[in-house]
Amino acid sequence: MASQVTILGVAGSLRKQSYNKGALRAAQGLVPPGAKLEIFDIAGIPGFNQDEEKSPPPKVIELKSRIRAAGAILLCTPEYNYSIPGVLKNAIDWASRPYGDSAWNGKPVAIMGASVGAFGTMRAQYHLRQCFVFLNMEAVLQPEVAIAGAADMFDAEGNLTDAKAKELISQLLKNLVAKAR
Repeated sequence: MASQVTILGVAGSLRKQSYNKGALRAAQGLVPPGAKLEIFDIAGIPGFNQDEEKSPPPKVIELKSRIRAAGAILLCTPEYNYSIPGVLKNAIDWASRPYGDSAWNGKPVAIMGASVGAFGTMRAQYHLRQCFVFLNMEAVLQPEVAIAGAADMFDAEGNLTDAKAKELISQLLKNLVAKAR
């Protein structure tokens, strides 16, 4: 049997009761055999400053190390103003710098997202896919997991309750692990 695939999950939200953090927690219980999902919290990463890219803060060093150690990446993004949340883009930028030392290079990646809106983060996911071109990341394109109307898909404790969303996340993770292998 092939070695275990470690997936690093990152939510693009800092909010403690974030639906996207809840979706990542749900994904931890849906990984296929031979894989595990670890979550990295991007809270505390300072704004990217190119003057500091060659001696980044400890939280950025940890992020880059965890990305490099992972066999695959799962990004779970909300959608702010039709795009990627600034905190997620900031973490992506830090981990890609300095030029020539990107931790993202060649990593298989999948995206999912949850939103109270009707489109369930599809525009933000599209923007992330555009970033993957320069980052040289290999995206899993199907299934698209966009949890719309998130307020009705999670219980009071922040647990994902929607069976269809869980089914899609499970398939997305199977496809991600297959790409990582």
